[in-house]
Amino acid sequence: MTRNFEYDLVVIGAGPAGEKGAAQAAYFGKKVVVVDRQPSGVGGASLNTGTHSKALRETALSFSGLRQRRSYGIDYSLNPHLDIRRIMRREQSVVKTERATIARNLEHHHIETVWGRASLPVSHTVRVALKGGGTRDLSAEIILVATGSSPFRPAGVPFGHPRVHDSDSILRLERLPRSLAIIGGGVIGSEYASVFSALGVKVTLVDGRERLLPFLDAEIAGRLRDHLERKGLHFIFNTRVEKTSASAQRVRITLNTGQVLSVDTVLFAAGRQSNVQGLGLEALGVSLGQRGLVLVNEKYQTSIPNIYAAGDVIGFPALASTSMEQGRVAMVHAFDLHYKERLSPVTPLAVYTIPEIAMAGLTEDECLQKNLPYLVGRAYYANNRRGQLIGDTDGMIKLVFSPADKKLLGVHIIGELASELVHLGANVLADGGSIDAFINSVYNFPTLSDSYKYAAYDGLGKWNELQAQP
Repeated sequence: MTRNFEYDLVVIGAGPAGEKGAAQAAYFGKKVVVVDRQPSGVGGASLNTGTHSKALRETALSFSGLRQRRSYGIDYSLNPHLDIRRIMRREQSVVKTERATIARNLEHHHIETVWGRASLPVSHTVRVALKGGGTRDLSAEIILVATGSSPFRPAGVPFGHPRVHDSDSILRLERLPRSLAIIGGGVIGSEYASVFSALGVKVTLVDGRERLLPFLDAEIAGRLRDHLERKGLHFIFNTRVEKTSASAQRVRITLNTGQVLSVDTVLFAAGRQSNVQGLGLEALGVSLGQRGLVLVNEKYQTSIPNIYAAGDVIGFPALASTSMEQGRVAMVHAFDLHYKERLSPVTPLAVYTIPEIAMAGLTEDECLQKNLPYLVGRAYYANNRRGQLIGDTDGMIKLVFSPADKKLLGVHIIGELASELVHLGANVLADGGSIDAFINSVYNFPTLSDSYKYAAYDGLGKWNELQAQP
């Protein structure tokens, strides 16, 4: 540590990127302090809102009887006056436990914590407006900005009204609405749409694009849409909201097509914006992008060399898993540690809709854009013993691979446990392996993992057909 500085590292934000970046530096003997706005905020959006939304998803699966009904034909009828707060008490216990775990990790690495609002008057100083009053200046060789993101609120929308919500405030609903309009078909909008639909709410999803979740493999996204439409969810694509007004009884949404939606509640899932307000980054010379995104290089270094940024504050993919790794890589570079020097090129992604979706690697569309020849192998849960036992007959594992050497290019899954199963494919991708890796493996039976083998056999059959062509 340079003797003029009080700390080697000041981390702003105690979410996944901040916690893991701080621990990485402290593990190698650096003197570290973490600044967060309040003790209850430890864990960032991943814990404080992500856990709420995942708990609501589990609630939907349990209280709607989806898991039991599809397996055993049991008829469940939801109480329309279901008290969401009561049925999510389990989530409160999970959050409490996780906060304690994070606190222990910081303590274990001898990381100091300071509670308050941070700003950067100069490049090596973080000024904290302390929660208890007064200010404290923390000087450091390196600063890591990991302040996360918040829901973006479009102008002209009456968000203060109790029937109008963003993706955070929707979690504070006391009762289920009878009808819900969701504006935005990205990850958050799609997850909430499927969850509320499973809970018996009449859901309409409006999106300005041509299809749902355009970053996904088109076939997988199409299967999700088909599944949700069969469950009663209504989609409106290529359409924008012109005006939103709310009364004591209803919300009125006027679309650019002239159509008017009248619903109990509306959720605007219009993406996220970086939490950079009040930090003073622009005045300091840190380059920012749209919606406050902090612009960084491949080592998560900003335009000010000693200031790094990681996690949601830098934008896509804005996942806890990648945020943790970004924080670690940033600190390895900052302190020249020669340890974890890059983020893995293979990063699995999961969408917690009902059913789950997960992917790693290239989609068919991306192969076409890159002029990469490819073949596809598929296996369906309907043909898998475990899939039949759990009643998930809509699930599918899809492998995209090269016809030259059968090298795996992408794995795409829809169905139960997709977020878990994707790691098998991601590991083969990271190793540069072929679909033969699945054929040569032995899987417990009956398991959903066994579908990998049959997706690979399906692909092998197409590969053999191609080899037989003159």
